[in-house]
Amino acid sequence: MVSEFRNEPLTDFSKPENRKAMEQALEQVRGQLGRTWPMIIDGKEITDGPVDEVRSPFDRSIVVGCTVRGTDEHARQAILAADRAFRTWQFTDPRERAEGLFRTAAKIRERKFELAAWMIYEVSKTWVEADADVAELIDFAEYYGREMLRLADGAPVTQVPGERNEMRYIPLGVGAIIPPWNFPGAIMGGMTMAAVVTGNTTVLKPAHTSPIIAAIFARIFIEEAGLPPGVVNYITGPGGLLGDAMVDHPRTRFIAFTGSKEIGLRIFERAAKVHPGQIWLKRTILEMGGKDAIIVDDTADLDAAADGIVASAFGFQGQKCSACSRAIIVDSVYDEVLQKVAERTKTLKVGDPREPDTNLGAVIDRKAFDKIRSYIEIGEKEGRMVLRGETANGEDAYHIAPTIVADVKPDSRIAQEEIFGPVLAFIRAKDYDEALEIANGTEFGLTGAVYSLDKDRLERARREFHVGNLYLNRKCTGALVGVQPFGGFNMSGTDSKAGGPDYLILFMQGKSIADRTPGVA
Repeated sequence: MVSEFRNEPLTDFSKPENRKAMEQALEQVRGQLGRTWPMIIDGKEITDGPVDEVRSPFDRSIVVGCTVRGTDEHARQAILAADRAFRTWQFTDPRERAEGLFRTAAKIRERKFELAAWMIYEVSKTWVEADADVAELIDFAEYYGREMLRLADGAPVTQVPGERNEMRYIPLGVGAIIPPWNFPGAIMGGMTMAAVVTGNTTVLKPAHTSPIIAAIFARIFIEEAGLPPGVVNYITGPGGLLGDAMVDHPRTRFIAFTGSKEIGLRIFERAAKVHPGQIWLKRTILEMGGKDAIIVDDTADLDAAADGIVASAFGFQGQKCSACSRAIIVDSVYDEVLQKVAERTKTLKVGDPREPDTNLGAVIDRKAFDKIRSYIEIGEKEGRMVLRGETANGEDAYHIAPTIVADVKPDSRIAQEEIFGPVLAFIRAKDYDEALEIANGTEFGLTGAVYSLDKDRLERARREFHVGNLYLNRKCTGALVGVQPFGGFNMSGTDSKAGGPDYLILFMQGKSIADRTPGVA
């Protein structure tokens, strides 16, 4: 009997034994840096070809590891391997597949500090952020395993005399799994495990800035779940080249993607084209960008609001699709909230994420570094600079301190475009009505929060704040698996609701069976 799902507890780093465990893990990982991680296609390790270095964002002299530069031919080989594996994997017992996820969760739990240490090096997560990422990865394994057990016998249907009817869920086929770098464990592993536990086979192509965690996860998953060759294939290389080959292939049945709006739309468009030999319409499961807002009105607990804004805007350097990039404050408390947020932000420490007291590490790469700095320049023209984040030189490291721009117009670029960095726009609203209108005034609809003690206003937010994840009197980041299913509206994606009761069905298709065989009904 499987126990009821419970979220994995976060690590309390105030306890000496946990601090020591993380320090030891960082030292352990330091001794493993620089190795080459082969691709895995049809159960075989592929080492042929040029290699690409993965360097740490917080110290560019550190080579975290190397990966093989795959080609579009490798992508095709991986898809065909997955297609062959699907012929038998689709018929495995769903309960066995679920047990594979539970064993994977146990192994990840056992290696929790080690995996967090790899994230610290590879994507510059702080201790707290890396620990939460691994905990969420464990949650996905435990939750999706239980969900597969729930769905294993199908859905109830109405019965009629003389006939037995059933509704089964069957897998789709080969899935292209294209995860982001900002949750290199949780989202990457969550999408992959959701596809596999439902009976599909996969080609996993991680982001080029975070392939090492994916390489480690793929090996854990294959071993612990006892996956036959071809069920999980792991390929690395140029995103555009490999991604296009995966999306376009006629044997690809679905694409699960998390990333930017631009790439998501490219995938959506390419997946719609039917190629020679293709006998289905490809399904897309897309989670894209956000321009998330926190509203604060005149009845709110302003200290709680300030805490929530700072945590939502600057956690993991603002590199979350759920991050607050707009603080929309009603006029009567605007100046006070701005002051409180600025004061709290000034206390944040930017630096080496290997240190336990660091609040912000570096942004992911030079492209992001330059983009964020360009938006800071735009912010100087579009508003009043309250805090201008100091930056590293961009050669040795990619640190950018938090930036707060006040008196921003709702239609300005920094209030409309996703920046994906530690840049927060403060927008003044004359009243709650206008604040809600401003909050809904972008092309996105992912997360949002309202700080208010007015019950009628909170009820209006429930009805009218058009986001997939709405939070009342709390921060707009940190959705928990099984608690707050995650996914957004409009240009934020297909509202797939990862970590929720509807998610696994996206990786399956319904099959209705009516049986009038004598003696059956």
